[in-house]
Amino acid sequence: MELSQIIPHIEALVFASDKPLTAAEITEFINTALGFIEDRASLEQVEAALDGIREKYNTEFYAFELKQSGGGWQFLTKPEYHKTVALINGEKFMKRLSTAALETLAIIAYKQPITKSEIESIRGVNCDYAVQKLLEKDLIIISGRNENMVGKPLIYSTSKSFMDYFGINSPDELPKISEVLMEEMVRATIISDGDEAAFESTEETTEATVITEEIPAEENISEESAENKEE
Repeated sequence: MELSQIIPHIEALVFASDKPLTAAEITEFINTALGFIEDRASLEQVEAALDGIREKYNTEFYAFELKQSGGGWQFLTKPEYHKTVALINGEKFMKRLSTAALETLAIIAYKQPITKSEIESIRGVNCDYAVQKLLEKDLIIISGRNENMVGKPLIYSTSKSFMDYFGINSPDELPKISEVLMEEMVRATIISDGDEAAFESTEETTEATVITEEIPAEENISEESAENKEE
């Protein structure tokens, strides 16, 4: 089957789907739609067609693009049109997670599968409210129970919606913690113009003293308080 025949069908499928589609799913849909013919589309042809479609919409003439996100392919508006699209989506589009929910989500993303007690051990505060909110937003799922712990508590993992929301295809694509820490260290050690002269005066010493700003400890507050402050 010619790629020129496959491409319009792929574009129609991805455009109409309310969830990301994998190349295998697209192949099956196309062959089912075209009926029982000898010249069936192969997975390799569909993948080649997807690459062609992606290049097509990457040009400046289109406000959207074909991206592999959330475990499959979907059409997404380009980042530069975020504010424009937000105007028709209102508060739903602009709604952000609270600090407490973000911290809880980050722990689950990097430590999954993880129990609620393990999350609370890391954060140092109760996380019932944050976990419930993340479940409601379909960013995390209950993926089973820890059979080795007393009471066999529920364990939590990130969902497909989480990957779709953050534009990744698996938790393995999350930034490495070491990379994040290194970026924070670089920000903390930026030297201002006023400090430059003082730094130059100690340039000949064998060891340079790096002065970082002391960050005050986070207050131990409840999840409900965090949400109320956000509102």
